[in-house]
Amino acid sequence: MTYCVGMRLDRGLVFMSDTRTNAGIDNVSVHKKLFRWDVPRERVLTVMTAGNLATTQTVINLIEEQALSGDGSQSVLNAPSMFRVARLIGKILRETIHEIGPEGSEESSAFRASIVVGGQIRGEPPRMFMIYPEGNFVESGPDTPYFQLGDAKYGKPILARAYRPDLSFEHAIKLLIVSFDSTIKSNLSVGLPLDLGVYE
Repeated sequence: MTYCVGMRLDRGLVFMSDTRTNAGIDNVSVHKKLFRWDVPRERVLTVMTAGNLATTQTVINLIEEQALSGDGSQSVLNAPSMFRVARLIGKILRETIHEIGPEGSEESSAFRASIVVGGQIRGEPPRMFMIYPEGNFVESGPDTPYFQLGDAKYGKPILARAYRPDLSFEHAIKLLIVSFDSTIKSNLSVGLPLDLGVYE
């Protein structure tokens, strides 16, 4: 299981994820779930993943390969808007789930994954999207100022009570730590260390 939160503030974006991955109680390991790409003074992108590890690793590798290909094809490093970045990642996610699912079967739930992507491209305000396994996505807004991936139930009550868009980064990080602490204490499949990303 996983727990990740992307939070939109008046000052920018904050991302936090755990790093525990398990394939059963006797097979626990640590894997990164928060990734970042940037082009200095032009764009900053953060991606968090949850779900099947094979699926999420494939998606991240495909994003990275496209970004580094240098062949002029569209990638997260040259897409003209954050909306286009979300569409591109959604397409990669949907195709990956379809490709690695059981041969000749429509049942792909074991290979599902979800993604939060956020950041800023020059000329746009900071934006954040939740991308679903089908490749569709929704954008964060005043009514949905944060997105949670993975086991959200234990960490959501404190976010619902204490979140405000005018929080400082310091207070937002403290709020996230309390949310993660509740989740870690209630679910053994979510654990330390935590990864943090802040974009102002």
